[in-house]
Order: sequence, then structure tokens, then C-alpha cells
Amino acid sequence: MMFHEPSQWEGTSSDPNDEQFGHVVETTDLDAASDYDAVFVGEPYDGAVIGRKGARDGPQAIRNALTGVKTHHYDEGAVANVADLGDVAVDQITGGVADVQSEVADAAAQVYERGAFPVFLGGDNSLSVANVTPLLADDVSVGVISFDAHLDCREPQDGPSSGTPYHQLFDAGLDTLAVVGARHFETSTVYADFLGEQGGTILTAEEVGRDPEEAADFALDAVASCDVVYVSLDVDVLDETAAPGVSAPTPGGISTRELYSMLRRVASDSRVAGFEVVECAPSLDTSDRTSGAAARAVAHFLSGVEQ
Repeated sequence: MMFHEPSQWEGTSSDPNDEQFGHVVETTDLDAASDYDAVFVGEPYDGAVIGRKGARDGPQAIRNALTGVKTHHYDEGAVANVADLGDVAVDQITGGVADVQSEVADAAAQVYERGAFPVFLGGDNSLSVANVTPLLADDVSVGVISFDAHLDCREPQDGPSSGTPYHQLFDAGLDTLAVVGARHFETSTVYADFLGEQGGTILTAEEVGRDPEEAADFALDAVASCDVVYVSLDVDVLDETAAPGVSAPTPGGISTRELYSMLRRVASDSRVAGFEVVECAPSLDTSDRTSGAAARAVAHFLSGVEQ
């Protein structure tokens, strides 16, 4: 699977002391991907969205917002040694959602095989299947921590969609799933029961609000038996006031501050093999609020990754 050549990153500040992501993110290719602590991989696709489309433009919107974000974290210092592989050439894939998942999984596998740490910029939630599948192996147990308002455990009766990824992944051999920030009245009893039957864990937005650090630790405990952990962020986990530009914005979500502290906590676990941000739809956004929140989520996650 081919990658489109990435664009050059440029900072937005004229102050030479204002180091921004636009100043430090380099462009790279697969052969050199493992030279960096993390590499961005764009996945511009929203053909599987159940609700409102627009996430295909998410990768570039997140990049644009991240360009002007400063690299310094008060506790961890500056984020550095990050590169951009460009976008997976989804526009060259023919066929339906299942074909896209399969082709993009091949591209993700190439990144993992190089020993690189991918940060996938989506794109819709259906591509979680593509991003996690290459990690599944008979002798490796894999768990996912998903920051999401929804469980995404629908049965793919009429084919895959943005609501089916974890049903598909459990069928493919996923060991467990912890959903953090789930909202009441945003899923059906059948799907909540399904996740319970798989041994999964649900932490509601209310539980996060009581103690975000404890919620993050509980999620890590839920995947304690796994050899590999993958982290997924669906931006709709945020309250609609913080992230209006998503397929299904709703009230009652978590705050950006809560999200960022939890992302840093889970990113510090040495078993984490990859991270994704999905369902950022700039055409549905208000004043670039959602892409800005998503970009800073990436920054906070990277600040927590073990170097």
C-alpha cells in the first residue's frame, strides 16, 4: 500500500525561541520511520461513517492545528524526534469498507514491521480495525484502551461501519477492550452486554469526572494481562462544547483537561504500540475547536510516551 508524500511542516511563529511542532516535525519514509520516537500516518477516509461525514479531512486539519502548538510540556520538557510519513493512499483503493480496512491494514503492518511507533490521524473509526489487526498474533495478547463516547461493538450485519470495529476485532482475536468516557444513553443494552461477555470494561464519563487519574489507572488495570496495548481516541469522547466537529456530538462528555491527563498516563505504559485519533470532521467544526483539541491531544500523548 502506497503513502502520499507528506507536506513539509512549518512553524507559525517568527520568534526564534518559540519552538512549535511545525519546527520539529520532519518528513520521512518507511525505511527511516524507526529512527523517530513516533511517526504520523494520515488516514483520510470516512466512507464507513454511520452519521455525519467529514472525517476524511481530519488528518490535514489536525496537522494544521498542531503546526502552531508549542513543543514544551512543563513536566516532561519538549517533544521532539517526530516525523510524518504522509497519508495512506486511500483514494486509490477500490471496493467497500472491508476492502479499505484490509488495504489500510497492510499499510499499518508496514509501519509496525519497521519497528516504528505510529500515530494514526483519522479518518473514521472503522479504521481501528486496520490499525489494530497487524498487532494480533497467536502468541501475543492485545488489549485496546478506547477513549470514546460509544462502545463501537455493533454486529456488522450489513458489512463493516464506524460502529463495528471492536466486534470485528474481537472476532479477529482481540483479547480485551476498555472504553473510557462512555456516555449513558449512547449505546444499546445488547452492545453493552456483548462487551461484558467479552470481558471488556466500561468507564463512564461520570467516573472520569470524579477522578481522571484513577480512571486511567483502572483502564490500564483492565489490560494488565495483555502483552501489547493500543490506544484509540475518538474525539467525540469530549463534550460537544469542546468538540462540535464530530459525527455524533452529544452533551455530557469529558473535558479536554481530563482527556489530556489520562492520555499522558496511558502513553507512559511501555506496552503501548500505537495511537490513533479518529472522527475529527473539520467541515462540521466551529472555529477549528475540534481539530485544535485533537492536535493538543496528540501533543499530550507524545509527551507521555517513553523515549
